[in-house]
Amino acid sequence: MFEHTHNQLLVIASLLVAMMSGFTGLSLLKGASELAGRNRKVRIVLASIAMGGGVWSMHFVAMLGLQLPTPFFYDPLITMASALIAILVVGLALLILHFRMRTISTMVGSGVLVGIGILAMHYLGMSGIRLVHPIYPTVGIAVAIFVSVGLSIATVLIAYGNRTNLNIILGTIGFGIAVFAVHFVAMAGTNFVIDDNAKANGLLISNETLALGVASAAFIICGGFLLTGSTFFTDSSTNKREPKGNNNVSVEPLRIPFEKNNRTFFAHPSDIAAIRAEGHYSILYVQQEKLFCPWPISQIIKRLANEEFIQAHRSYLINTVHVSSFEKKKDNGICYFDAFASLEKVPVSRSRLAEVRNALGLS
Repeated sequence: MFEHTHNQLLVIASLLVAMMSGFTGLSLLKGASELAGRNRKVRIVLASIAMGGGVWSMHFVAMLGLQLPTPFFYDPLITMASALIAILVVGLALLILHFRMRTISTMVGSGVLVGIGILAMHYLGMSGIRLVHPIYPTVGIAVAIFVSVGLSIATVLIAYGNRTNLNIILGTIGFGIAVFAVHFVAMAGTNFVIDDNAKANGLLISNETLALGVASAAFIICGGFLLTGSTFFTDSSTNKREPKGNNNVSVEPLRIPFEKNNRTFFAHPSDIAAIRAEGHYSILYVQQEKLFCPWPISQIIKRLANEEFIQAHRSYLINTVHVSSFEKKKDNGICYFDAFASLEKVPVSRSRLAEVRNALGLS
């Protein structure tokens, strides 16, 4: 068996790569749950690539610093597969966090998935080493599993317990430490021996080639880190409905006009329970009244892009904040608004059922 050591500079570099990837991914996901389904999925894909790619990059930056008394190379297919599995498993965890109701159980389950993804990436990546063979004592594997799952659960609970800048920063630290600790805890329990059956032929990745690939991945992660970092604190102060700065372009949705007694008034979106299409006009349902709005519902949909509204039916928009109860029918549903005398219930069409249930935290 060989004694192995690590280049200390590359050890530090690997930790920085893990931290940057965690920050990039978590920053991209801030406010993602408030986006429409397609835009939310795009954010999750980008964050999965950043964080899963960061797990892979951290591992191989550290492996470039691995010092053995004999040459070793990497199988390209296994090396690429290890990156893919990290991205896919982390992506699955993020999908759960941003498309299901965020409870303790879903956060813990997502943390377990992240921990499994880190472990799977590590051991699959290690299986791609050629000319030497890694040996894993059972105790070393058990400790690595405990560390990976435990730290990953803690990271998710911190990062998603409250979606503030502080939580994202603490989650970044937790993610970086989790990925870093899993690698070196697992390596501490790993021994290497000469693989007598291996030959240095075929398509193999040398350390120089791997270094180029890892440097490219790290460069992309750094770019994402810089881009998200440059807007991180600005975005935090403009979350949801708060106006942005003193410029002349308003990002807050306009109040919705309605006509009454030959005058035009304005209703704040938060006071509206639902909106019904009425040809080229619309009807607003507020506490005790039905109000005539001169806008078509298509225009209202655009204006309410950042509000808590969702289309429950071809003719109805509903404010999910005011839904008091939901009734599931055979292939559709009904939303009730007990606090609004002007509105008893709104039908939910079959095509909109899954989206409405998801917005209400029922799917």
